[in-house]
Amino acid sequence: MVKAFLGMGLLGSNFVKAMRKRNEEVQVWNRTASKAQELESVGAKSFADVQDAVKGAGIIHVTLKDDASVDEVLEAASAGFAPNATIVDHTTTSKEGAIRRTAYWKDRGFIYQHAPVFMGPANALEGTGFMLLSGDEAVLAQLTPILAPMTGKIIHLGAEVGKAAAMKLVGNAFLVCYTFSLRETLAIGKALGTSAEDLLGLLEQWNPGTQFVARMGRLTASDHTEPSWELAMARKDTQLFLNAAQNHEASLALLPSIAGVMDRWIEQGFGSHDWTVVGSDVV
Repeated sequence: MVKAFLGMGLLGSNFVKAMRKRNEEVQVWNRTASKAQELESVGAKSFADVQDAVKGAGIIHVTLKDDASVDEVLEAASAGFAPNATIVDHTTTSKEGAIRRTAYWKDRGFIYQHAPVFMGPANALEGTGFMLLSGDEAVLAQLTPILAPMTGKIIHLGAEVGKAAAMKLVGNAFLVCYTFSLRETLAIGKALGTSAEDLLGLLEQWNPGTQFVARMGRLTASDHTEPSWELAMARKDTQLFLNAAQNHEASLALLPSIAGVMDRWIEQGFGSHDWTVVGSDVV
């Protein structure tokens, strides 16, 4: 089966290189034509016109920037679509956009399957990482063996159209917050005279990641009246962080807002509750 791949950024280009290693026939296009032309060195066929790139392709992979770019590129390419072609979109997009495109391209006689990934360029080249799928179960059954070589694991999320898009955004939100929490931790550490190496040494012996499941359970619980750490005490420690940062002019993005949320819950009378009560309004 001939495949097309639209979008030759770091992720898309490495997906194509991996496809060529598996001797798959791939036609490529990129808005900056030189990036697609570079893939000719591994045996891909590059096209300057996106309509030409998709001609004869049974599956059209897409890895672009956002909803708008996906809509624009697919519309421009559609005159070249083979009958009953399947679009597999790996772009991180809105949930609403994924739902809308699924219905829109179905009405035009094509399958649109959103398949976002938790993968970096190295994963795309190695066929590792995670790919998320949700939607029509018959379509998923047909596509799973085709997509499986691209990734280490396919995570099936059920029949709800758009759920893969939602879960990808939730996952990315976690990654953003996680990275900024590390930034904040490093800033507090610097203010207290400890180094990144000190922190890594601590984490090698004490891994807070092992608390993740239990912490989620506490955050989503309905009863926070039996605390393991009282909110008032957590707020006291948070003030120590803020004081250290202020004394050393450290730049913080998260902790001042966190202190504000804690204060609001304490003002409502929850100071003696478990500190995870602060998640009650988002569950």
